[in-house]
Amino acid sequence: MISQLISQSVLKKRKLFALLIDPDKHTTESLSKVIKNTNECKVDLIFIGGSLLNNDIDRTLEIIKSNTSIPTLLFPGNLLQLTNKADGILLLSLISGRNPDLLIGNHVIASTQIKKSNLEVLPTGYILIEGGKTSSVEYMSNTKPIPAEKIDIAIATALAGEMLGLKYIYLEAGSGAKISINSAIVKSVKENISIPLIVGGGIKTSNDIKSIIDAGADIVVVGNIIEQQPDILQELVTAVHEY
Repeated sequence: MISQLISQSVLKKRKLFALLIDPDKHTTESLSKVIKNTNECKVDLIFIGGSLLNNDIDRTLEIIKSNTSIPTLLFPGNLLQLTNKADGILLLSLISGRNPDLLIGNHVIASTQIKKSNLEVLPTGYILIEGGKTSSVEYMSNTKPIPAEKIDIAIATALAGEMLGLKYIYLEAGSGAKISINSAIVKSVKENISIPLIVGGGIKTSNDIKSIIDAGADIVVVGNIIEQQPDILQELVTAVHEY
């Protein structure tokens, strides 16, 4: 189970690298190349999702699963991004916003379908942090991110998520963010929760990763920069696995 993999890694203080794949950014050929590179670089987890998702997510998962044994997790941007072909789903509750559909509404609609699937469910508190520009997540979710300097709000939001029973906290700067999440926020949130911390958005360099890992992140998620510079994947994965 993916939850066991994460729990064991946290206990061993081993950090995990997750590659976020947006199906809309790939053809069959480019996706196959990405997965080949992913295998060679020893990526730990693959997240699949995007803001729109015009491509067939079932077909995307078929290609991925036929070319790798790396665990796959749905990272759904909307209800159309559900499929039982993945190994699990990050069941995201956007706790930094006040959009009821993304707090509980969509979850109610999708619950029966998820229950009937073979997906492992990872209940996750999703917290959007200001990343220097309006992100796709902010625009599509119709919510405002927590300002980068409001560390106390980020801490309280993460704490509330844990108290509500969520099993993971995900700090997100948004796809294509100008800057990654400030290490001070990561450190402060990590010091105040007892569940695994996932951090993504705006991560472009090994120095970004080292800063986030040093601050306490358990899982680092990278996506956009790999679409632009696929050859940098090994460097970024190595930066995570050095810890």
